[in-house]
Amino acid sequence: MPIDANRVDPDEQNEEAYDELIVSIEASEGTLSLLIAACDDNRLRDEIIDRYEAELAPDIRNVRLPIQRGEPSLTQTIRTKVQEDEYLRNGERTVVTITGTEQLFFLKLGEDRSEQEIFFGYLQWTREALRDFHFPIVLWVTHQLLGQLARHAPDFWSWRKGVFRFTSRKSVAVRSSEIEAIRPVLDDLNLSADDDHLLPLEDLKALIAQTEVNQPKDPLLASLYSQMGQVYVGRLQRGGAIDYQKEMEAAISYFRKAEGLQAELGQETDLVNSLGWLGRLYADQGRYNEAEPLCIKALETGKRLLGEDHSSVADNLNNLASIYESQGRYSEAEPLYVQALDIVKRQLGIDHQATATNLNNLAGLYESQGRYSEAEPLYMQALDIAERQLGTDHPNVATNLNNLANLYRALERTSEAELMYVQALEMSKRLLGEDHPAVVTRLNNLASLYESQGRISEAEPMYVQALDIAKQQLGIDHPNTVLVRKNLEELRSKLTS
Repeated sequence: MPIDANRVDPDEQNEEAYDELIVSIEASEGTLSLLIAACDDNRLRDEIIDRYEAELAPDIRNVRLPIQRGEPSLTQTIRTKVQEDEYLRNGERTVVTITGTEQLFFLKLGEDRSEQEIFFGYLQWTREALRDFHFPIVLWVTHQLLGQLARHAPDFWSWRKGVFRFTSRKSVAVRSSEIEAIRPVLDDLNLSADDDHLLPLEDLKALIAQTEVNQPKDPLLASLYSQMGQVYVGRLQRGGAIDYQKEMEAAISYFRKAEGLQAELGQETDLVNSLGWLGRLYADQGRYNEAEPLCIKALETGKRLLGEDHSSVADNLNNLASIYESQGRYSEAEPLYVQALDIVKRQLGIDHQATATNLNNLAGLYESQGRYSEAEPLYMQALDIAERQLGTDHPNVATNLNNLANLYRALERTSEAELMYVQALEMSKRLLGEDHPAVVTRLNNLASLYESQGRISEAEPMYVQALDIAKQQLGIDHPNTVLVRKNLEELRSKLTS
């Protein structure tokens, strides 16, 4: 599949920003230089800091200081260190790195000012105090904080010697457009609800915790629960999660809270949505006994409230059919898949992405049953719709390529299968990240193909890589982790037999 030649490579972009940062630090010997670095992924940030500290040592000493949440003053944080450090007082070659600003709350949460407002207030009145420091200062912020700096601390901003942006698909923030229930809070902050503000996840979690104490039965809280669950699901699907397992747990936790409160408040339509998501997430983890009753309840309630021909009913038919298929209950799964496909074609149209998803699912069932001649045209139609609706460079397209490759492998069309496996793997790595669970599936499938061809030296490292990612992202007991481990063990047993 073609790749957009105009797409900016984030690795190249980050490397350019890093080189510029190093040059700025080295050019600032003996003088105050305010360097602002923005990054939303703390692990990437720490890797960059470790790298420049190692590169600058021993010629330039590195001092790393965390900002204090209770008193988030940049000047005081540095001055305290200078007073106790003779090396700094003597003006030796040093770079001071400031971290921890990502922990400062954006929302006021019942206080007169938010922690970020206090931080900006200190920054705005630091010009004269900072003159005492004769070394470069690298202030690490999130992109959300960076967007506020010029507005809330213009004097400090005018002193900057450089801004260095490091991009990552992983982020500690969420866009306000994803949290409709946050609009009243934005109004209280005199922020336009029409603007798409970046909101730190920690702020939203704190807001929910505060609402749980003050208004535990508020319908707004139920909406916050549900929307936070969907935010986490989106981060997991897009490769934006900082910690995949923890954020999966967070998504489940919020949907469980939403389910409980929606049931108590009689919000049945919203309840259907929460039940459906819970069932899908449990099924993704192989927890079918927990997933099945949730999906059945979501399906039955949805039919009663919305009618048998609603698109959300099709979603729940799909979810339940997927559970049955995963358990080998093919005769129960097929009529549900067929019914779901019928509904989305009528309600959303034959060219809708939901139709492509349903076609793909039904094709997968036919493939599992060895009904290859019925599966192939459905896979081809799903791929065609996905490419037309989403473009040729999209995670859903990678999924369709992977599934079609599985079919071609079963049909012993191995050259076509290999090409599609490789395309799906490269696309998933680029679009979702090298450590996304989708990459586990792609690596495992390509390794399995190589193993079947006797290309053991190519297969083994792929299994090893897939297993490492699966253990880290999904956990040691996840079905996909278990499958990859079994495949690797079987391959190695062949080598020793």
